[in-house]
Amino acid sequence: MPVNYQTPRAEDLLPVVGVRLGVAEAGIRRVGRKDLALLALDEGCRVAAVFTRNRFCAAPVEVCRRNLARGGEIRALLINTGVANAGTGEAGRQAAEETCAALGQLLAVDASQVLPFSTGVILEPLPVDRLIGGLPRCIADLAPDGWHAAAHAIMTTDTVAKAASRRIEIAGRSVTLTGISKGAGMIRPRMATMLGFLATDAGLPAHLLQQLVQEAADESFNCITVDGDTSTNDSFVLVATGQSGVYIPTPREEDYPKLRDAVIGLAGELAQAIVRDGEGATKFITIRVEGGRDREECRRVGYAIAHSPLVKTAFFASDPNLGRILAAIGYAEVKALDVDRVCVWLGAAGDEVLVAEHGGRAKSYSEEAGARLMRAAEIVIRVKLGRGTAHSTVYTCDLSYDYVRINADYRS
Repeated sequence: MPVNYQTPRAEDLLPVVGVRLGVAEAGIRRVGRKDLALLALDEGCRVAAVFTRNRFCAAPVEVCRRNLARGGEIRALLINTGVANAGTGEAGRQAAEETCAALGQLLAVDASQVLPFSTGVILEPLPVDRLIGGLPRCIADLAPDGWHAAAHAIMTTDTVAKAASRRIEIAGRSVTLTGISKGAGMIRPRMATMLGFLATDAGLPAHLLQQLVQEAADESFNCITVDGDTSTNDSFVLVATGQSGVYIPTPREEDYPKLRDAVIGLAGELAQAIVRDGEGATKFITIRVEGGRDREECRRVGYAIAHSPLVKTAFFASDPNLGRILAAIGYAEVKALDVDRVCVWLGAAGDEVLVAEHGGRAKSYSEEAGARLMRAAEIVIRVKLGRGTAHSTVYTCDLSYDYVRINADYRS
């Protein structure tokens, strides 16, 4: 079960004018489950995205990049689960292109106006005939309030669907934001997320929308990790429909920070939901690194701690073997790190204890206090490097027996 997270009710997810969603059972990998989702976009919508840095990127990622680079309007996003269409070579690219062409014909738009997304098992061919066969049912199901169903249709090993909404006021007008994401394993985004789709009815020019999606990814999905594996299919998409009547032409506008904060906040909520639902997770861990010379070295220390199997298993067992944290800090390749200036705290539920200082265990620290805090479902590790003013936060989870079981049985 996810750590302190549950899917919002369908009625709590706000429609975004200009976006309609539909789902269908296409039998892509398993029968009896919704595995195909369509987001149909009205004319005038702008779309920006960021994608995985994995060199073995999936065929749909390649097609998405190419279609976006053409600079024309995007009218549909198509997502299938079950098969990732990654590691499939030229046949995979042709399969992605064929699905775009089929959907484009049904929607009376050009194939280049469709962005395809896939998630699931790598190194298996996409069952194109089954996917195309499900398209008419997706189209028939299109509705503005389809976010809840779409969040469920894009799941793989997720135990819950991830979705969020919020409404803000800009220049006296109401602006809506709604998004969905999926992911539980193979999580260490390096640009984006596993799959994430966020829409707003605010209007932005293309260059500013691209800047915003990159900023939002960096402040949210690029701050999470479950197992340190960067997926072949990671994609994060931001849609601006402009239907609210609010248009922000430049980042210098007075209202831009409010919209930016809302987008980043919603993306952060979706990203943290992925960690809370990490495969086999029993604890949600926030790692705050401060006092660095720059943000990058703070993030490097955070990820060294978050990726350590020894640290993660210690938290699963509530075992205060916290020297493992010091070891991770030490191998994070922070140049000329003075370990005598490093301090480490452990916190939970508003309580915090100093674990290490002056190069070793703090005199005030006791393992009983550490074990007590580690039994909490939500835990904070705070590290002060004593080198500057930069800071960064990474979100992760523990590593349990179930992670091995889930991934050993993934294809069964």
